Amino acid sequence: MLRVRSTALALALLPAAAAVILWTGRTTGQFGPGWETARWSVSGFAVAVLGCAAVAGLAIARGRPAVSPTVPVEEHAAPDLHALVRDLADRLEVPAPSAIALTPDCDSWLEDRTHARAGGARGAAPVLVIGSPFLWWMRVAELRALLAPVVAGTGPSAHPDIAAARRVVRGLDAAVANAARPAGPWSGDPAADGPGAPAVRGPGLLARVVRGCAAPLRRAVHRAVGPVARLLLRAAGPHAAAMEQGVAAAAADRAQAVDQGLRVAAQEQVGLAYAGWDRLLTRVALPAWRLGRWPTRLDAGVVSALTELSRRDRLAAGFTSRLGERPACDLLKEPGSTDGAVSLLAARIFLGVRPPVPAAHGAAPEWTPVDWAAYPEEVVDRIWRAEAARLFAALDALGSPEPVGASRPAARAAVPVGRRLPESASAQPPGGPRHGSGPHGGAPAGEAGPEWAGPTLARVLDRFAAVGGTDALAARISAEVAREESASAPDGPGASPGAEPPPGTGGAHLAPLAPMGLPLQPPRSGKELLADHVTAAVCCAAVDTAGALPGLDWLDGPALYVDGERAGELPSLVLALVEDGEAVGLRDWLAAAGVRPEKPVRLV
Repeated sequence: MLRVRSTALALALLPAAAAVILWTGRTTGQFGPGWETARWSVSGFAVAVLGCAAVAGLAIARGRPAVSPTVPVEEHAAPDLHALVRDLADRLEVPAPSAIALTPDCDSWLEDRTHARAGGARGAAPVLVIGSPFLWWMRVAELRALLAPVVAGTGPSAHPDIAAARRVVRGLDAAVANAARPAGPWSGDPAADGPGAPAVRGPGLLARVVRGCAAPLRRAVHRAVGPVARLLLRAAGPHAAAMEQGVAAAAADRAQAVDQGLRVAAQEQVGLAYAGWDRLLTRVALPAWRLGRWPTRLDAGVVSALTELSRRDRLAAGFTSRLGERPACDLLKEPGSTDGAVSLLAARIFLGVRPPVPAAHGAAPEWTPVDWAAYPEEVVDRIWRAEAARLFAALDALGSPEPVGASRPAARAAVPVGRRLPESASAQPPGGPRHGSGPHGGAPAGEAGPEWAGPTLARVLDRFAAVGGTDALAARISAEVAREESASAPDGPGASPGAEPPPGTGGAHLAPLAPMGLPLQPPRSGKELLADHVTAAVCCAAVDTAGALPGLDWLDGPALYVDGERAGELPSLVLALVEDGEAVGLRDWLAAAGVRPEKPVRLV
């Protein structure tokens, strides 16, 4: 990297060197009057190049690379953790990290933040960033073994050449990011500051005007410097990668003597923690985040999820015996408050500073905390009701289908008597409008028979026994889900600006994006979405008519519990109904569970 920087500096000085030669030749008489035009042309070009180089160098040197979002852990809040890290540094004979922070991720690293500090002193030790799931799942000895090679990296960080090379790379990266950043509103414009901003008055007005006028010039400079920085970064990339690989290898070798026997076990726990963390985020946290709720104890949930995974997986069964040892989270004075801060940060990283949900009266939505005890009622039940409402709204829009090979009365006769709406409810069931059954139902056009009126499971089951009962319904639900998610797309670190559906997907459900742009979940097809909505309707009916309860499975997310037992077979029965039109298994399950399909489902 330093060689690339020196090469760029030499190229910038080359026209100036040529100008010096021409002017020196004039004084010595070797370049006569015929060289005047070349002398002044080269001198002007040299001045322009030096000016551009100075501006580019200043922009790169003053660049502020992005800092990873973390939760700082001060020494007074975790004296034991700081003592453990300092002891590691002493044993490794390297400088101790300048600070400790937690990240909602299964990773740990050193991060140089000298550019973000008030003094900006160079050569300071980097910040140790620790993945918060490690603190809650790992034991103290395992965490020490895991952090040993990371802390050992503070030694190379103190080397002058390595520190200088990293500063060059960070400056180039910041310059490229500044060039790609979209133009924001002028801070000197009161209207741009939004409602409630203080009025612009007094001696600060001139400063704000100057800053506002300088903003377009600053953006122009950043965009001009961006291609140069990108070129230099591309040239320095292989060298930077080789340097970091060498630094990592040296740190690993230095840490070999520290807790060598536990390092293999610690690495095994890293893989297990990552698996449980991924399941908890995608199956449990993400459904709550979409509603604007953030579970306040994500890291504690990791322990529950991994304990459940260890119970189910024979390969992980031996890991439960280690739970009797001291957990690493005991190194914190207040693990609960720290867990809450990290949990809120995780929601903001993945879905933005504000939740992607509509707010009443035009107010900005805010994240709402939810405890694990309230999760089934405030998240699971709410999700089921919303999906069931979307399903019945799609049925309302599509109207009543044509039964297969029989008239409407014959189709209704095929449904057991105990599963029809009672005659008293046929006038106007609560929760939804009536639908026309056409000329085959014996009812006037625009009216419906009992099973086709209102939000009932009988109406849903009859839909799958009709011609075209699934394709049109799946397409409409997919389009509606895509429309709602597009309207509530977050504008934050986890969002992808300008993202559009991939070609050929139509209204397919788009997977949410993680901060690195990787999908948290694979996109769901229309049939999968339809199966989820039918399952939600069944769960709502079971809660309303059979005394079932919404619950939480630590690995699979929302779950239905009937008589204290999880209804694990329900998704497969619904999938058979959606994909193959097989309703016998689901009807038998409903009868065994005491669910009454003819009763209207509560949607709110």
